[in-house]
Amino acid sequence: MSYEVLARKWRPRDFKQMIGQRHVLRVLINALDKNKLHHAFLFTGTRGVGKTTLARILAKCMNCEVGVSSTPCGNCGACQEVDDGRFVDLIEVDAASKSKVDETRDLMDNAQFLPARGRYKVYLIDEVHMFSGHSFNALLKTLEEPPPHVKFLLATTEPKKVPITVLSRCLQFNLKRLPVDEIAGQLDHILEAEGISSEAGAMRLVSVAADGGMRDALSLLEQVISYCDGNLTIADVKAMLGTVDQTHTRVLLNALAAGDGKALMERVEVMAGEVADFDDALRELLSVLHRIAILQAIPSAPIDAVPDGEDIIALAKEMAPEDVQLYYQIGLMGRRDLPLAPDPKSGFEMTVLRMLAFRPLDAHVGVATSERKVNSDFDSERQTGVSASSSALGRAQAAVPFPASPEAWPRIVAGLGLLGMAKELAGNCTLAECKDGLVRLYISPAFRQLARENAREEVERSLCAYWEKNLRLRIDLAAADGGETPETIRQRIEEERQQAAKRVIDEDRNVRALRATFDARVEKIAARNYD
Repeated sequence: MSYEVLARKWRPRDFKQMIGQRHVLRVLINALDKNKLHHAFLFTGTRGVGKTTLARILAKCMNCEVGVSSTPCGNCGACQEVDDGRFVDLIEVDAASKSKVDETRDLMDNAQFLPARGRYKVYLIDEVHMFSGHSFNALLKTLEEPPPHVKFLLATTEPKKVPITVLSRCLQFNLKRLPVDEIAGQLDHILEAEGISSEAGAMRLVSVAADGGMRDALSLLEQVISYCDGNLTIADVKAMLGTVDQTHTRVLLNALAAGDGKALMERVEVMAGEVADFDDALRELLSVLHRIAILQAIPSAPIDAVPDGEDIIALAKEMAPEDVQLYYQIGLMGRRDLPLAPDPKSGFEMTVLRMLAFRPLDAHVGVATSERKVNSDFDSERQTGVSASSSALGRAQAAVPFPASPEAWPRIVAGLGLLGMAKELAGNCTLAECKDGLVRLYISPAFRQLARENAREEVERSLCAYWEKNLRLRIDLAAADGGETPETIRQRIEEERQQAAKRVIDEDRNVRALRATFDARVEKIAARNYD
């Protein structure tokens, strides 16, 4: 007996043997058990996720001699013929090779005839998006009003290329990529049934390489079995798949964390003799950084059952989260620019050197120092200013006793908790006098429009609540120079802070280095008070 490849030998024969796709199976099983079958089904998804296999099982369920059911007997002539690919009423069409309109018309003409053996005549059209526009038009009429004995099962990897007129006449099922754990579990089951031993974690590497496709996983497994000659070890699987050795990634990240450029370049030289594709190396580096970031954000997150799990935990403890985020972004940009580099090795080198050059830890220290210096300079400069400046910035302080002096007005305004127009009005006034139940304010003629009745009443109510007294508020126009208002004090302090920040930024060694290296300039400096 000739050898049968694993992908065919282990192809599911019924719904129970299907791996994943539970959301699709639930709909099909219910429809079959209730005998409420649509005339057209469209299965979409990437390669190797089970589109054609699912369609064949559905055709078997429709034509089982026992009856329409989600559990075909598998023993009758119809079931066995479907499994063997020789059921006369299951017409499988490859749209890529049958794309001409005349061929499609011939198929539709034959659809009018009753099935020769089964209950339904089933048309399984694979890669239906390859049909020409005229072929779709020829299919459309029959697809819209098919004979009662005809069912259409369509499969495609690119549903966007299928005309909307066809999509609207089908029940569409999107098959998802299979999870790594489900693929690995099935591969372990197959190896056990085939009597082949494997090292724990080896099949997970194959599952990751399969990228969600069970057929790809089985093809890779067959290649691994031939390569390893009966004993599947992690080292052999990595060698066969061309997987980047995790040691390289760990050494690179340790060198980046330590800021060791020499160790970084030495490791790249070692990789040049072992790694077949530096794009794969960058992809592996990004994958590890992603897992590190997840673990740092969610320490209780489960670690994948792979051999490098302990390395991931150690790196997550060693590396700063901001480093991980920056390295990931630089790695993404490096993969994008890799084809533009003189050669893959130099592109990879520049990517990791860029990670080393823009270490956020150093920048963070510099910025933190700068912020402390800005605050220190600002605090030292404002010692000579008015005593109420801190209140003008909104610091909560005890209420000023009544009657109050004009110098205390900024503190009073800060404690009133005003908003909107009332805040603008109080902030642009100065205190003239405060005695005998009367509070008299001066406002500059330039801001007289702020003194509207509703705003004045709100300020008056706030003053009464502030001092817990029944007070009257009077607002008069001030002379040309009415003194500093809380608003002018706030603006002066912000300007002082801005100037202090500018001086610190200009003197910062990192900024000077960026200017010298990239001919850069500082466009804008924003200094904010977070007190």
